[in-house]
Amino acid sequence: MTAFAEMCNQVSGQDDPLSARRSHFSAKADRVIFIYATGGVSHVDTFDYKPSLIKDHGKSILASRWLNKSGEFERFLIKPHWGFQQYGENGIWVSDLFPHLSDVIDDVCVLNAMHCDSDGHDKGTLAAHTGSAQFARPSVGSWVSYGLGTVNQNLPSFMVLAPHAPYAGAQTWGSDFLPGCHQGTHVVPGADPIKNIQPRVASKRLQTMELGLLRTLNETKQSERLNDAAVNARIRSFETAFGMQSAAPEAFDITQEDQRTLEMYGITAGDRSGFGWQCLMARRLVERGVRFVELIDVGSNSNWDSHGNMADHERLAKNVDKPMAGLISDLKRRGMLERTLVVWTTEFGRTPFNMSPTHAGREHHNFCFTSWMAGGGVKGGLSYGVSDEYGIMATEDSAHTHDLHATILHQLGLDHERLTFRHAGRDFRLTDVHGNVLHDVLQ
Repeated sequence: MTAFAEMCNQVSGQDDPLSARRSHFSAKADRVIFIYATGGVSHVDTFDYKPSLIKDHGKSILASRWLNKSGEFERFLIKPHWGFQQYGENGIWVSDLFPHLSDVIDDVCVLNAMHCDSDGHDKGTLAAHTGSAQFARPSVGSWVSYGLGTVNQNLPSFMVLAPHAPYAGAQTWGSDFLPGCHQGTHVVPGADPIKNIQPRVASKRLQTMELGLLRTLNETKQSERLNDAAVNARIRSFETAFGMQSAAPEAFDITQEDQRTLEMYGITAGDRSGFGWQCLMARRLVERGVRFVELIDVGSNSNWDSHGNMADHERLAKNVDKPMAGLISDLKRRGMLERTLVVWTTEFGRTPFNMSPTHAGREHHNFCFTSWMAGGGVKGGLSYGVSDEYGIMATEDSAHTHDLHATILHQLGLDHERLTFRHAGRDFRLTDVHGNVLHDVLQ
């Protein structure tokens, strides 16, 4: 029995909305690390190699179909800004932007024919997290928390590590109509990642007495309003906050890590703000029973939204390449990758064409983009899905965002059609009325 399974067996109190619960069927993964690259990463410059795009660079095409405009609009094909090479046993194409990720590509399944419904940042980001581009809905992390609960009552089941919110704001990790205890807890990289984590009372005994009084008052209110979700969420939030005062300081103390581990993530001594720190903390949190950890790759003043200058991709890739490769390698050497599903995605891709053949940037493109997965029962060293010769349209084994969400839930032992919540007179689910599990990429 794994340490994670042992923790599950130790959890009690099934009336607690965060108590660990059985999955619908046998799971291949116990936890998820969800890496979100905000801004729209160019697929044709990263993982979707297109020799024809190089050969026909500067060629004009009629792009009205993909620009959603009437009339004829001429655009010019633009070749990748970086070279590509094949890596791993199966020769997976990876851009020169990711030299470290290419070293672990045999553990990665690349999805090169993703598509989604919106080419707007806010809507695309919302859909990537909630399945809905139009309305606020519970985040995928909230759905996982609701479906499976947590195995560590002293830490939240869903945590988000990010300097600030991406497009669409904090609703990307919100629980919406699900109980409030399932929303993501935002952790800000830096010297003080979780505010007010240290007790502000004279002794733990006094604090326990105060919390006992508070719980009595809350339970009195709860008895008067049995179905008030806000009251129930407030009670649970106090309990989680109390537990975090003992568990969080240890979890966030990376001085326990040896130099070899820090180097794997590209972290220097005392670094608590970079993406390497986020990736290391993701491993430490899932190791301690956090069910769903999201890492948002968003800088203080920039993201992958490279309208005017694709050169930005080089700086952004360098920031995340070694940490992501280090995360996969570290999970693998600890025997955790097999039961940890790592997912990397973005809201959409970028156009393989632009208004002139010398344009330095690329525009939004939701008809084709790339995501990848690793661990958690997913086939490594696999490139799945094919786009057309220029990377404009997904043509073979195409996968929608709903399919990605359905697959994430499936690996956790959750049937995306059965994981529902009754709200406003009907049953809602993460995948709405869509979604197919990508069985071809699963072990």
